[in-house]
Amino acid sequence: MSSSKLLYRLFGINPAETRVRRRGFEASDAAALARIETIGAAFVQGYHAALQEPNLDRLARRLDEIDIELSGFAYEGAGMGLAVVDFVLPWRRGWQQFLDGPAAGHVYMLHVGAGWAWVRLPLRPEAARRRLHPLYGWLALDGYGFHQGYFDWRRYIELQKLPANLSGYSRRAFDQGLGRALWFVKGADPANVAMAAAHFPPERRNDLWSGIGLAASYAGGASQEKLELLPQLAGEYTAQLAQGAAFAAKARQRAGNPAPHTKLACRLFCGLSADDAAKITDNALIGLPADDAELPAYEHWRRIVQNRFARSAMQK
Repeated sequence: MSSSKLLYRLFGINPAETRVRRRGFEASDAAALARIETIGAAFVQGYHAALQEPNLDRLARRLDEIDIELSGFAYEGAGMGLAVVDFVLPWRRGWQQFLDGPAAGHVYMLHVGAGWAWVRLPLRPEAARRRLHPLYGWLALDGYGFHQGYFDWRRYIELQKLPANLSGYSRRAFDQGLGRALWFVKGADPANVAMAAAHFPPERRNDLWSGIGLAASYAGGASQEKLELLPQLAGEYTAQLAQGAAFAAKARQRAGNPAPHTKLACRLFCGLSADDAAKITDNALIGLPADDAELPAYEHWRRIVQNRFARSAMQK
């Protein structure tokens, strides 16, 4: 049996695992249900492609055959798959080579995907994060949090359990991913998402709302009428909501896969076009403070963007 077939047999994900009813998500809206399942299918397709295709150029071509608006989810899945392959066959170093080569535009999604893999491998997430890019590596812990919220939402969303194997800022990055998972678990329904976030302790809501803003903007699934409710429902966390939308806009801009719902979300949450929102994240990197005893540079980046939107809200 080839290594690719063995990897698929050992680590493959049954596509049914991403079905809304199988997961027990609250998706009463047919369009939202279809969107959530379409995203899950694209992710699994990318994940399995990475397990099965050792040639990275061919892998990229396979992923690029997927609808361009969904390609980010496929690359996220490939990020998970390559991280799994690298653990089993460490001499390949496929994840880094893919990032340095054909997947360079999907830097955010590949890091998020790596975090998915950490849940399923005997790795220490915080140690694994330190081996990644010092700024983008935190996105892997975001991905770790998303995975746990998506596949074990009763524990991490309903019971609000904290990950015992994470500490310090790692738990905050986890919550940013958990906020993204909320968007899926609650069926892309802003009222249900906001209600769930409100049940968390206040100190966790900042990061949850950042993730909610990113998921609502990047993944979509809600009508304009429903999206218009999110800034009102976010209350004091509108800057975090806008920051998440700006990060989503930048991820899509860098990958070259724009989406109408991302443009709409940026207009509603940021008061800007998607390109202008993405530019704010770029400007925030200029002179970005380094990691310090209190916070990593990644959190300084987020705060600079949030403060920019907070000032804009005060001027209105």
